[in-house]
Amino acid sequence: METLLLVLDLLGTFVFALSGATAGVRRQLDLFGVLVLSFAAANSGGITRDVLIGAVPPAALSDWRYLAVSLLAGVITFYRHSDIDRLRSPVLMFDAVGLAVFAVSGAEKALVHGLDPIMAALLGMLTGIGGGIARDVLLAEVPTVLRSEIYALAALAGAAVVVVGHLLIVPSLVTTIAGALLCFGLRMIAIRRGWRLPVAGGRASMAGHDRPADDREDDGANSR
Repeated sequence: METLLLVLDLLGTFVFALSGATAGVRRQLDLFGVLVLSFAAANSGGITRDVLIGAVPPAALSDWRYLAVSLLAGVITFYRHSDIDRLRSPVLMFDAVGLAVFAVSGAEKALVHGLDPIMAALLGMLTGIGGGIARDVLLAEVPTVLRSEIYALAALAGAAVVVVGHLLIVPSLVTTIAGALLCFGLRMIAIRRGWRLPVAGGRASMAGHDRPADDREDDGANSR
């Protein structure tokens, strides 16, 4: 279990760092700014999780591998941005992968530390959305989770699969993969089809009737 949690954490750290660094490059930050953004996006959720469950000092601050992975992703993105940018909406894709991985790893770690199943699912969601919030706030953007998109709900769904699997004594690897795939799938489908939650003072756009999905993806990528 410890090995699984470490692998998930480092994987989530890397992809969220790519997301943060890519957004920083698009905002034309210098190398230091891109590295700061990559570390903040990659580790904010995990640090928050560890502090809340009492696993201090947080792994991101006590284990050099988290810093190394974050900086590596930042440097790769800074110098090879053209290669990464060839992917369609790379920030959104990396963000979705990081969201899925951190949601399930957050729930797993919360369960290992003896949290109530409901609280473990909520903490998994918080772990998943923390990096994206930090990235958007540092770029002076309204965080994705507050902009009516299917974001936190996708993370909660993935974390819930882990918790339910734990209660049913299903092998952790199975529930982790299933939860991550569910979270990632929900997030990507929501982006593609324009699924959104109801907006204050307006109507929901649940099937992409307002604008083509490609336009929304480009807007989302440029805003991050």
